[in-house]
Amino acid sequence: MSALPETLQPGVAADPTPSQAFDVRRFDAPFGAEVVGLDLSKPLNAADFATIHRAHLAHHVLVLRDQRITPAEHVAFSRRFGPLQIHVQKKFQLAGTPEVLIVSNIKENGEPIGLGDAGHYWHSDLSYKERPSLGSLLHAQELPNEGGDTLFADQHAAYEALPQSVKERIATLKAEHSYLAKYEELRARSPWRPALTQAQLDEVKPVVHPVVRTHPETGRKALFVSEHFTTRIVGVPENESRALLSLLFAASTKPEFQLRHRWRPHDIVFWDNRSVVHLAAGTPDSERRKLYRTTIEGDTPF
Repeated sequence: MSALPETLQPGVAADPTPSQAFDVRRFDAPFGAEVVGLDLSKPLNAADFATIHRAHLAHHVLVLRDQRITPAEHVAFSRRFGPLQIHVQKKFQLAGTPEVLIVSNIKENGEPIGLGDAGHYWHSDLSYKERPSLGSLLHAQELPNEGGDTLFADQHAAYEALPQSVKERIATLKAEHSYLAKYEELRARSPWRPALTQAQLDEVKPVVHPVVRTHPETGRKALFVSEHFTTRIVGVPENESRALLSLLFAASTKPEFQLRHRWRPHDIVFWDNRSVVHLAAGTPDSERRKLYRTTIEGDTPF
């Protein structure tokens, strides 16, 4: 299990930082909640941090409203949950802040300023790493007048809804995850996917993870496959692997397990990559969209 927040550790002295007055309000949706009144530009004491931590585990997706913070403050808050991961697309790092990935469809002088097709397929961030992401925090900088929504799907609910026969079939199976699974397909139609160097390829070698993972903090089981990064079920014939993955991909993103986030200015959306997959719903080419993302390193799935 992951370490508890400071205030949950026995024998830890009280934090003198004043508490903030904020509310966690559950959405009228299968999961997710908004946090209203929290200001991440101000110090966050251990008790308030523990409240956010618990809410994140309970709701899987938190929308922290009206966060007028700097990239450094974004990074500092993210880092309280664990080490941060640097995305392989270093071309789209925020200058001076490599922990921040620019997610944007904007071009300047004919060149993209960020990763514009991020989230084109359902996925869990960095599932292709030995230690995939615990969670991601996406901060709105410039929003389109139309489009730009983000969809999330609850992988605990998806697993629990599977027929018992399927649960038994996948209980001990493992699957391969690869950053390159859809890369050339995206690159063929995208200005945001440059050819990868050998050093970048070495960063994203395929890995194998359980098809069903156990959340390291809550103990709940969840599906851990995605159409973007999962390439095959290990140790089964190719046709059986394709059929099983097709079944699981469809089961994992049923509408009843979904939450649609419609962005507001200065939103930070903080989701648990161990509990949900997500998808960018798309932005018209005529609209500008820019967000900053940090990604927290998680545990080796089990």
